[in-house]
Amino acid sequence: METVKAKLIEAEKKADDLFSEIECRNLIVAGKSERDLNSEIFTLADELFGIKKYWHKRIVRSGPNTLAPYDENPPDLIIREDDILFLDFGPIFEDWEADLGRTYVIGTDPLKHKLKNDIIAAWHEIRDWFFMQTALTGAQLYNHSVAVAKKYGWEYGAEIAGHLIGEFPHERLAPGDFNLYVHRENHNNMFTPDALGNQRHWILELHFVDREKQIGSFFEQLLV
Repeated sequence: METVKAKLIEAEKKADDLFSEIECRNLIVAGKSERDLNSEIFTLADELFGIKKYWHKRIVRSGPNTLAPYDENPPDLIIREDDILFLDFGPIFEDWEADLGRTYVIGTDPLKHKLKNDIIAAWHEIRDWFFMQTALTGAQLYNHSVAVAKKYGWEYGAEIAGHLIGEFPHERLAPGDFNLYVHRENHNNMFTPDALGNQRHWILELHFVDREKQIGSFFEQLLV
């Protein structure tokens, strides 16, 4: 029998295949609205994988909207020439959740490309640091993520740096309870098993911003 971890990795691989197909079909182009790109991705996901269900809202954000954290719902923008944008999709594959976030740059702006590349490098750096720990609270991982963003020269743009993931629907808590999030108020050990004694699995998500330039980047995937 496949382990939970293997199921989550398999779901993420399919989500990654979807994102690769988005790039191959050149769906990310200037002159298109965020809403239209979102709809095109939804249709493509259905065509390729029969995905009709997502465990969280589908996000396409470009330009100044890349400053907005998950909970906000900024107005629909048109993707511009020389723009930066990110996608955040949480498709469900046979009851297993994936959660993938990627940043894209249209054009050659060196600062935007640096922002995109820095967040990828930072994600892997933080991942490696995480697995060197034997005990770690959500608050400690959040604070470390904020510090790494600063080291790379960026401001951290969100109140969380990750969350639990699993078989749909995964463990949920009441609004305002951050004990299943990588959040400054989660002082629980992330390596502690769940109530049934099972290993918990986490998404590491990063959001770096430059508020003065009104640009942001986003990168997330399974913490393995």
